[in-house]
Amino acid sequence: MLVKRIFYYLIGLSLGAIGVYFFWQKKNASFDYGMDARTLKTIRIRDRVYSDEAKIKMTQHNIDTLKIAAILQNGDVDFGKGKPRQKPCAEYYVTGKKELKTVSLLIERCDSTATIKKVILN
Repeated sequence: MLVKRIFYYLIGLSLGAIGVYFFWQKKNASFDYGMDARTLKTIRIRDRVYSDEAKIKMTQHNIDTLKIAAILQNGDVDFGKGKPRQKPCAEYYVTGKKELKTVSLLIERCDSTATIKKVILN
């Protein structure tokens, strides 16, 4: 009797999980609950501005805005190297992953803009 209940439970759980997966996939929802994910999301939703220094470095090393967007999508935020509590605009140090792990960004996040102040190559 117990085995039968567990079997029915697992069937229902599996069907429910599949249904939720397809439902959320179509809604294009994101679950940004970690500190890095929340920080990167708040940077991504603001108007992006590039400092002159960052533009020069990007041109010299063939780094385009798509690479910057990739870093802002799934990079690592180093809160120790930035100034996240600085007022009025916080500063964040973001490092890329995988093929972009040698590229880091110093970003100043204000109320309506996110300024890429420096592009740093390690």
